[in-house]
Amino acid sequence: MKDTRKTKPAKDGVEGEGNYSGKRDYNERTANFIGKGKVDKAAQEAKRAMDSDEAAELKKAEAQGKAGDTHGKPKSK
Repeated sequence: MKDTRKTKPAKDGVEGEGNYSGKRDYNERTANFIGKGKVDKAAQEAKRAMDSDEAAELKKAEAQGKAGDTHGKPKSK
């Protein structure tokens, strides 16, 4: 899916509320990932990881991410 709308980048790099170029990039990369048929392989790899010794570490990282603790700091309110 290609976005054909023309956009002008902000002079100072600030895009206002929401990061439209980031969103567009994410959507494009996600569509490519799905289109290349990589989802099933990634899901199988994730299942193997969750069934391994790595599971506790992955669950801890997931909990930290959900809490906003991506860099050892709690989510600001």
